[in-house]
Amino acid sequence: MSTLDSMDAILFSLSRAFCTPFAVFVQIQGCVICLLLALGWLMAAYVRNREVKRIKNSVKAGNSFAFLYQDINELEHSRQAKLPRVSVIMPLKGFGEHNLHNWRSQITSLYGGPLEFLFVVESTEDPAYHAVSRLLSMYQDHVEAKVVVAGLATTCSQKIHNQLIGAEKIHKDTKYVLFLDDDVSLHPGTVGALTAEMEKNPEIFIQTGYPLDLPSGTLGSYCIYEYHMPCSMGFATGGRTFFLWGGCMMMHADDFRQDRYGVVSGLRDGGYSDDMTLASLAGAHKRLITSPPVAVFPHPLASDLSFGRYWNYLRKQTFVLESYISNVNWIMNKVLFAVHCYLSWGFVAPYIMAVIHVTSALRIYIKGYHHLDDTTVASGGMSLVILLAICTFIELLSMWNLTRREVTLCNLLSPEAPRLSLAPYNWGLIFIAMLVDNFLYPISAFRSHFSQSINWSGIRYHLRNGKVFKIERRNDMVPAKTDLGGKHLYGKKGAPQKASFLSSLGRNFAHWRQPKKFDV
Repeated sequence: MSTLDSMDAILFSLSRAFCTPFAVFVQIQGCVICLLLALGWLMAAYVRNREVKRIKNSVKAGNSFAFLYQDINELEHSRQAKLPRVSVIMPLKGFGEHNLHNWRSQITSLYGGPLEFLFVVESTEDPAYHAVSRLLSMYQDHVEAKVVVAGLATTCSQKIHNQLIGAEKIHKDTKYVLFLDDDVSLHPGTVGALTAEMEKNPEIFIQTGYPLDLPSGTLGSYCIYEYHMPCSMGFATGGRTFFLWGGCMMMHADDFRQDRYGVVSGLRDGGYSDDMTLASLAGAHKRLITSPPVAVFPHPLASDLSFGRYWNYLRKQTFVLESYISNVNWIMNKVLFAVHCYLSWGFVAPYIMAVIHVTSALRIYIKGYHHLDDTTVASGGMSLVILLAICTFIELLSMWNLTRREVTLCNLLSPEAPRLSLAPYNWGLIFIAMLVDNFLYPISAFRSHFSQSINWSGIRYHLRNGKVFKIERRNDMVPAKTDLGGKHLYGKKGAPQKASFLSSLGRNFAHWRQPKKFDV
């Protein structure tokens, strides 16, 4: 029998400690979290796949435009002429590698009714101003669009300020307002699908959707993909939801004209997060939020998305929980804060214990230890490891299945776009990202809680009682690029050169340019 050395003694002591009833509970709890996530993704995949089957069956039945309408008769001129006016508002900040593609997918919508686009920038010095102006000049005979300069925000976040200025500039006959982020690709039929649901059910307060992240291969991009995936199940309901994503929100224009439910004042007076503020108002006034099954949008992440930029993004996401508009909202945010932190570290802890169990078992095998207690503990520990491995495999399989369904759905909804594929996804990195993201989330959340300030695209916001009360702008706070899209923010450094811009347009124009409407 070999004699235990000091390191092995410590290792076996830890392994024994991780086999106590409380430690076993923690490890089983981690398995339960994996299975609950797998179940949620399975249900979300069912909703997405139901829509995939509907589109495919409609195409087989002879409806070649099933990606636009379930009923091909909806394309008749008499019906298209009755469609309400929609104003699409896009707050812009900076210019990056995916912006041209995203903007083009938005302005080439195949919505048959009156449609206008308002691209809202902070100032003419924003690189996005010149880039989008050039793009719109090429489509001036096909789309109704303009660039709006909003000026600097003083009472709320710059994004919210841009949105509110855009809402003030909409056409007087606009019935619905669609707020979009500029870093997602829109499907040709998205505006029509959202509008149809609003017309079908006037009780809808907000319609929303969610992005399908397309990782670029870096660990940071996979961490963002993993961060968004648990939330995606809340948007894949095919109907009512309590979640809201600020990247896609369709609302009644009169809600802004008349400040119903305090949507304008709630956002303007100290608002930091558009989606959290509006979701809180919806809950307070018992208003309906829905997410149609077709509202999933490709979200390409920057090719150079570093781990540091992922951390900055996570900081901004956890900081959202520090903003609130009422005492009830504050309580709900704190409960969400506590539950998310508990589940995050509750997810990571079993894997740390599993490493100890596996290392302990390997040491027993290599060194030839035969002490009964050590081998019994190692056997029990490995049983827990095997259980965790099975649950992890089921979780990753369910995540893969949902991603596969959403990729298929996106390809069906944008038949003329480059095909999306699961091939680039690295599932080993995704597993690592799961551990990294869940480990860092509580750290970021606690830092946000104690700092009460955040740097968002070169602007530092300070909160007091859940609202923005101070805004700082200094050149030394401006990051080189934005976190997800890798967009340059200010000055000549971020502005694309004219030749490069036109060259990019020339390479893609023929493929992406689509007519404003179908002639039926």
